[in-house]
Amino acid sequence: MSNLAGVLFDMDGTLLDSEKLWDVAVYELAEHLGGEMTTAIRHSLIGSSGPNALKIIFEAFDLQPYPAALDDAGRWLEKRVTELFENGIPWRPGAKDALAMVRDSGLSTALVTNTKRSLTEYGLDTIGREYFDVTVCGDEVDNGKPAADPYLRAVRLLGLAAQACLAIEDSPTGTLSAEAAGCSVLIVPCEIAVPDGPGRAFRESLVGLELAHLHEAMR
Repeated sequence: MSNLAGVLFDMDGTLLDSEKLWDVAVYELAEHLGGEMTTAIRHSLIGSSGPNALKIIFEAFDLQPYPAALDDAGRWLEKRVTELFENGIPWRPGAKDALAMVRDSGLSTALVTNTKRSLTEYGLDTIGREYFDVTVCGDEVDNGKPAADPYLRAVRLLGLAAQACLAIEDSPTGTLSAEAAGCSVLIVPCEIAVPDGPGRAFRESLVGLELAHLHEAMR
């Protein structure tokens, strides 16, 4: 058995199939800003924190990233995502059973997301707060994913060493964040592919995930 002591779950695209709702919101935001959301731009946003995503959009549309303009776009996007989340957020396949399995194992658990707290609470309404010892949101750290900050905060709150934790992620951005913090990573791609790399473990789905698979993913 490995030294695994904690499992750190990403939210959007990993536990919840919420990227499809974000799709609706960011495409509508692009129209609101007078730009055109391409597939390439959309893919570059996956896993990004809110501020980083807005900067990517403004740069792609040749808009000046004035603070007031970014704030207005951020409020518009949050309002639209809130409306979509209030109608319910679908699960990713196998995610609910995977959470229950990890909880029953006695391992420490955390939710580590780039989504801001106000929107994450809607996700937690679906997932269930009882599955996590701690939750870390994108607006609770200085730098969101791909920086190490979110995962470093999670392991600190859990009182664990990063090397004893396994992050479960779906995106390149989240994977880089977990690796930068020193965590092992189990990658279950959702909307976009994640490149292979040293120590990275992959699964096609969370369906059928067992405790042994988590130990095997520890590098």
